[in-house]
Amino acid sequence: MPTDKRLMGLFKDPDQVIEALKAFKASTWSVVRVHGPIPNHKIAHALDLPKSKVGYFTLAGGIIGFFFGFFFAAYNSIQWELIVSGKPVVALVPFFIVGFEFTILFSVFGNVIGLINVGGLPDYEGLAEYDPRCSGDHYGITVAYAPDSEEELRRFFQERGAEISDFSVRPQTV
Repeated sequence: MPTDKRLMGLFKDPDQVIEALKAFKASTWSVVRVHGPIPNHKIAHALDLPKSKVGYFTLAGGIIGFFFGFFFAAYNSIQWELIVSGKPVVALVPFFIVGFEFTILFSVFGNVIGLINVGGLPDYEGLAEYDPRCSGDHYGITVAYAPDSEEELRRFFQERGAEISDFSVRPQTV
């Protein structure tokens, strides 16, 4: 099914969005994106999105950070040979503390990299399919459809009380 064309239905009520999303599951159209002025957990649940992979980036960053911090402190201690009162040059407890601090730092780095990577940022093409009313009081559902089912999709949105935002009519401002 060619999905070259996209259409957005704008709703004022989040409950209408949830009902439309449930109806889309049984249709041939595919929901591309849902926009809203504020986060809504009911809408997120209705989308049935898979679990995010950002946590794996955070975990990898934390593991790398711990080992980097521990070995960085150990390496510097060995290079400077600061022997204090006959204590070992590589002392475990203080270096675990340094490793812990680097764990936190690298976890944050991993999280930011994961957000950018998984989120597909920056997404300049998505701006062409955005209606500014979704920043105010509307919720928008962008749907990909085959060209021969446009009228049926328009009827689908209108039956559920949505305004229609057509991307092909609006000037592109990217």
